[in-house]
Amino acid sequence: MSQATKKLFLSSPSFAVVGASKDQSKFGTKVLKWYQARSLEVTPVHPKEAELEGISTVQKLSELATPSKTSVSIITNAKITLGLLQEAKELDVPALWLQPGAEDAAVIEYIKENGLEDRVIYGGPCILVEGDGIRSQL
Repeated sequence: MSQATKKLFLSSPSFAVVGASKDQSKFGTKVLKWYQARSLEVTPVHPKEAELEGISTVQKLSELATPSKTSVSIITNAKITLGLLQEAKELDVPALWLQPGAEDAAVIEYIKENGLEDRVIYGGPCILVEGDGIRSQL
């Protein structure tokens, strides 16, 4: 995972989080709150909830105002992640950050087969741990 990909991710004008919920203890919600705490423009993506942490949600990536200018944090199980990657590729999402546990062998294979290695962060890095350090280098 290159530092350049992480910088690309955090340089976007807006962000989306897939995997946040009403459960405050879940990492998806913690990632959403990380963006909020830094006053970054963030949209939660959730198939059922209309609002999370006081922010209106969209049901899918294609409903984002500007998907091609929105970096996406993914905190879902690998089966859901695979579909999100396919949708993100079609929408020309600039960068995606797969939180630990959001990928499996099929997801990694998809990333490599579709030339997305320079746009997807995966394999362990966590935005909650690394995000502020990367932002300080922008």
